[in-house]
Amino acid sequence: MANKLLKAFDISHHSTEWVFGNFSYLLFLGFLAMVYIANAHFAEKNVREIQRLQKEIKELKWQYTSIKSETMYKSIQSQIDASLEPVGVDLSNRGPKVIKID
Repeated sequence: MANKLLKAFDISHHSTEWVFGNFSYLLFLGFLAMVYIANAHFAEKNVREIQRLQKEIKELKWQYTSIKSETMYKSIQSQIDASLEPVGVDLSNRGPKVIKID
């Protein structure tokens, strides 16, 4: 009776039979685990790329706003007059031209 009980609890014999009996299933589970890990790495890489692009977009928006405000300031009539003064062009004394058609 003790011999039968020891044989029933022979872990190495049962485990090897179980492993070889379910080898294809275990390979499938291993493959799924690798796919899961690869998917997690791919998703993390995409998240980092999205964050980098959002930061770049934010910086470009600030640059656009800065350039736009600078352009608006430089296109004011008084600023145009001031920038043309060293060249010798004076636009402040001229009025609008009137075109008359008979």
